Amino acid sequence: MTRKLVSKKDLKAVYGVPYSFAHIARLEVAGRFPPRVKLGACRVAWVAEEVEAWIEERIANRAQSIPS
Repeated sequence: MTRKLVSKKDLKAVYGVPYSFAHIARLEVAGRFPPRVKLGACRVAWVAEEVEAWIEERIANRAQSIPS
């Protein structure tokens, strides 16, 4: 299986995640955003599939929260 990693820059540019990196870190600590993968001393990334699943979950929750 080939897994893709997403950089901080890609979270905004490719996936449209509108949060600051500090807020993403707070969401991670709270267990509300996929955990980062530490690649080196100054480099982190996220698993693309996990970010995509997180986005899909938000879209699904939107449909449930719309009043009828």
